Amino acid sequence: MNYTYILECSDGTYYTGWTIDIKKRLKIHNDGKGAKYTRSRLPVKLAYYETFETKEEAMRREWQIKHMTRKEKEELVINNSLYTQDVS
Repeated sequence: MNYTYILECSDGTYYTGWTIDIKKRLKIHNDGKGAKYTRSRLPVKLAYYETFETKEEAMRREWQIKHMTRKEKEELVINNSLYTQDVS
């Protein structure tokens, strides 16, 4: 499975990425070994994700989300809240 995800950083900003193992990737970010952007904004929490069959689909969606406005990203997060869900 391939995931496109949005992290909420400790400063309230969003980071978007893709991965094949969302739990592992979240841990990597929070261990300070993830993207340069998130290293100075720890801790991060998973705010949103989507699943895809292929890497290409996940990467395409990542690109789309990265080009959204902050308001559009907020709407994705609010309308699909993960704060009470567990990633399996």
